[in-house]
Amino acid sequence: MKHTVAIVLGSVLVLGGCATKKYVQTRVDPVNTKVDQVNTSLGETQKQLGADETKLSATTEKAESADSRATDALGRADAASKKADQVRSDLRNELSQTVANLDDYKAVGNATVLFKFNSDKLSDDDKQQLDQLAQQMNSMKRYFIAIEGFTDRIGTPEYNLDLSRRRAQAVQTYLVAQHNIPVYRLQIVGLGKDKPVDEGKTREARAKNRRVEVTVFNADTNVSAGAAQGASSAQQQPR
Repeated sequence: MKHTVAIVLGSVLVLGGCATKKYVQTRVDPVNTKVDQVNTSLGETQKQLGADETKLSATTEKAESADSRATDALGRADAASKKADQVRSDLRNELSQTVANLDDYKAVGNATVLFKFNSDKLSDDDKQQLDQLAQQMNSMKRYFIAIEGFTDRIGTPEYNLDLSRRRAQAVQTYLVAQHNIPVYRLQIVGLGKDKPVDEGKTREARAKNRRVEVTVFNADTNVSAGAAQGASSAQQQPR
């Protein structure tokens, strides 16, 4: 009887131990699984963070490069702006000096170029006159050139104003292109049929009025007399 009870109790203990291990295992395994899942997720997160850090580093380098280029561009723009300001200042100073000393400027040379009817093209004779006039300005420092365009009385006032200005521009373009005269020294105006040199209605009178008058004004006293004498001689030459 005692042996039987002992065997039964032993069996109960053995069976109870097995049941407890299974119970613990059923509780522990899901936890281990979740831990593994967490570790896997953590590893993926770390990889993503590493990739993001690499992208962020590349983006930072690009941003720094762009910022450097922008700074360089701003520097160049600032230098160009300062240079433009200096040029404008120099021109304003020269203009102010010109206006202030306007009474010092005297007419030292002139030429009259004639045009065919309804034309703004310079003839060879006209170019020769302008060449002679330009040669007188080689030694001048303070000078400007007034260019006045005119037409005959044929045509509407609006058309004649435009034609007279185109004639003045043709003279301006020739002096700039062929003799390197600065544009800012040339002042042009188109006066249409106003101020005719001949009031007649003949063909000859109309031909005289289709003209551009070019006058050189100079404030260099050391060249004014010689230039004026040369201009007078040039005007006396037959055309």
